[in-house]
Amino acid sequence: MHRLLDSVVRVAAPKDSFKRWALPAQKFLLPPRPCLSAAAGGYRPQSSETTPSSPGVASTVDSADKSDSKSQRDRKHSSPLTDSFGRFHSYLRISLTERCNLRCTYCMPAEGVQLSPKDHLLTSAEVVRLAGLFVAEGVRKIRLTGGEPTVRKDLTEIVGQLKATNPQLESVGITTNGLMLTRQLVGLQRAGLDALNVSLDTLRASRYEQITRRKGWDRVMAGIDLAIQLGYRPKVNCVLMKGFNDDEICDFVELTRERDVDVRFIEYMPFTGNRWDTEKMVSYRATLDAIRARYPAFEPLPNGPNDTSKAYRVPGYRGQMGFITSMTEHFCGSCNRLRITADGNLKVCLFGNTEVSLRDALRSPGCTEDDLRCLIAAAVKRKKKQHAGMLNLSQMENRPMILIGG
Repeated sequence: MHRLLDSVVRVAAPKDSFKRWALPAQKFLLPPRPCLSAAAGGYRPQSSETTPSSPGVASTVDSADKSDSKSQRDRKHSSPLTDSFGRFHSYLRISLTERCNLRCTYCMPAEGVQLSPKDHLLTSAEVVRLAGLFVAEGVRKIRLTGGEPTVRKDLTEIVGQLKATNPQLESVGITTNGLMLTRQLVGLQRAGLDALNVSLDTLRASRYEQITRRKGWDRVMAGIDLAIQLGYRPKVNCVLMKGFNDDEICDFVELTRERDVDVRFIEYMPFTGNRWDTEKMVSYRATLDAIRARYPAFEPLPNGPNDTSKAYRVPGYRGQMGFITSMTEHFCGSCNRLRITADGNLKVCLFGNTEVSLRDALRSPGCTEDDLRCLIAAAVKRKKKQHAGMLNLSQMENRPMILIGG
């Protein structure tokens, strides 16, 4: 197991920091666990029925429910997906590819990035196997990302397999640039796709070409409208950049008037490959002020305990708005997300530059599911309390966003 840990530890930057991950394997070894097929029901609560005329039965059921709830809490506390700060990670993002059919300025350099050889990427079988392991440990939401996941020919099959083999999964979603939605969304819905995020930074076709270095704005809008017609409430992700699209803030608000969409403004974030400039970032507070100057009744909505987006709406509008404040008001304390890159590395923090190769472990002869759990536990336990802060992040080496899965 020690050799396995040594062989699969990776860092995105500086090489000498990998020694921090040379952890004693015994510290993270877990009790023997059943195989995935047997463990699949481990977190499903058992339902019981009672009637008002059966107080004794009701008391027994209440006691059983409390016991079951405590049992679930104990499982989460001891789970390899619980970090040293008590955060239980129930949301997994899996990147399916490093390739993309756009060249967005904040995502990758104009000259592109060095892609991994094809045999270094996870196969569909490896994606499904890893997903099953994480679901058995408590993951309830999976989002498939890229690169651009719709350029992967087996996307629909992967969605179908995830849904068919993991009945505990509450949601399988994708994050896409939307260019291929009109061709693929019906098939994805039939495969069981639950949720949809579309990246769109401008409502003007000319600006779209400027930021993506490609054409296709009208196809993206058609894909969003198709998603609404099929019953989705698509999330539209917009990275705000001062001097580029911050004059469209209220235009995006108007998009929610007749369309049932959730527009989320994302603060510009530093990654290797984009030129970080604090003057380029439009803060959540500044955006909120700009909206309320035109829509005084703009009101907050309730948020879930692990939501990264602060939700708002204009009363009477069909859709809603949200703000992802990674830079100015981080949400690290409630983070429940883990990421697997297309080449099979586990990133426990979007902004962290230390990674662990699950792919190498999977492909190591004799690697067991307990070995994988041990490896995952070691990585999760090393997750920091919060990221390094806006100014420090801008000076840290990290993958370009396209190689992380954004």
